[in-house]
Amino acid sequence: MKKLKDVLKGITYQVLAGSDDLEISDIKFDSRKVKENDLYVALIGYTSDGHDYIPDAIKNGAKVIMVSKMIEIKEKVTVIKVDDTRLALAYASANYFDHPAEKLKLIALTGTTGKTTTTHMIRDMLLAAGIPCGLIGSQGIKYKDKVIHTDNTTPESYDVHKAFKEMLEEGITHVVMEASSQAFKLNRLAGIIFDIGVLTNVTTDHIAPGEHASHEEYVSCKNKLFLNSKEIVVNSDSEYLKEVLKGSVVPMTTYGVNNSADLKVTKIHLINNKDFFGTEFSTEGLIAETFRTCMPGEFNVYNSICAILVAYKLGVDPKVAKEALKTIKVRGRMEIALSIPKFRVLIDHAHTEDGMRGLVKTLRAYKPKRLISVFGGGGNRPKERRYNLGEIIGGASDFCIITEDNPRFEELSSINQDIKVGLDKVGAKYIEIPDRADAIKYACANAEEGDLILLVGKGHEEYQDIKGVKYYFSELDVLEEIKKNLK
Repeated sequence: MKKLKDVLKGITYQVLAGSDDLEISDIKFDSRKVKENDLYVALIGYTSDGHDYIPDAIKNGAKVIMVSKMIEIKEKVTVIKVDDTRLALAYASANYFDHPAEKLKLIALTGTTGKTTTTHMIRDMLLAAGIPCGLIGSQGIKYKDKVIHTDNTTPESYDVHKAFKEMLEEGITHVVMEASSQAFKLNRLAGIIFDIGVLTNVTTDHIAPGEHASHEEYVSCKNKLFLNSKEIVVNSDSEYLKEVLKGSVVPMTTYGVNNSADLKVTKIHLINNKDFFGTEFSTEGLIAETFRTCMPGEFNVYNSICAILVAYKLGVDPKVAKEALKTIKVRGRMEIALSIPKFRVLIDHAHTEDGMRGLVKTLRAYKPKRLISVFGGGGNRPKERRYNLGEIIGGASDFCIITEDNPRFEELSSINQDIKVGLDKVGAKYIEIPDRADAIKYACANAEEGDLILLVGKGHEEYQDIKGVKYYFSELDVLEEIKKNLK
């Protein structure tokens, strides 16, 4: 139990009913999870309003209700009014868990692309150096042998602080996490000061309904990380650097490939042979060394050098980072999921235009006999994005198979018709196979010597989102079946 006054410390609030001089058991922002004596925080989302579920929360035992609207509550509960329940939740959660963020070394990465791969690289380099490190990101909360599923790249503030507390109790000293622009927009990281804030890159993606209203808003959200970090590490080749770093006065260390940087890549060598598929690169500046990664492409050179620099700043010997980098793989991020003498299959989660453009450009540079791309478009997303998807992937691939990728509440045929607009514009060769498992099997069954098959969009996901239901689906399972048949 915690004193409500202590949980609300530092928050400006009004007591509309009841008293703040009482104890609560826990904090909940989902009315379905509320238990006896909990504080229920009514959050306003894109599709629902937590204020609508206050009766359910009270029925489930809520003792205190936190609101941002003046609403009538007839039941005898304490009602706390704040201007922004999301902001208040962030501070209340830090108070409830006794400020675990202040006892950890925190590294946060923001950027349009590269966050997931680079956080995993940093985590694995720290672990290789004997530093107990946890991770929070799009693939869940990970520490030691635990993996906890999360719904968002950056979880709600309560879940972030809860994870910090649990990691501390398990002996974790460092946490590396993905800090999405949405997380800053929705105050999920409010009040946290990071030891190192990292920028991978900034492009013009994520400007859409339900994401960001404008490029200015998008950049402004990312800027918050660099106003709340003790020092920063940034990609000197990224666009919009001045905007993203505006107002930041802390020490900065840079990495890059094209522009001058504190740690600069001097040579990049793409390798595609029967024994190895990946990249070798050399660096100068803070570290003069040659590295090798089995994650292909120039953008994975950026991810690698970023991770090497952050690990270096945290005291990791570059030679330790070099050995770790050789074997680091990230689920669904440029992952070689099947490799046989005849062909290779690569899985990647790219779903933004810039991500896909970089992906297919990268794979073409390895000069496969043919690049076969299997992909679909997400439902309830802008049509323009699908047109461009067809144009980008179709223009770089020798053959395309369009299929399903989370159609959500749209008809698959309508989504694929939009993709065909882009495919036809560039004269791409393609077929349509609605079932994704069948599409993958077709690609492998018809592969030729030296082909590279790209499964793009799903990555680490293990579901298809169809009309509000997430049905289990794993590309790795499909490939495992294909492996058995090959044997």
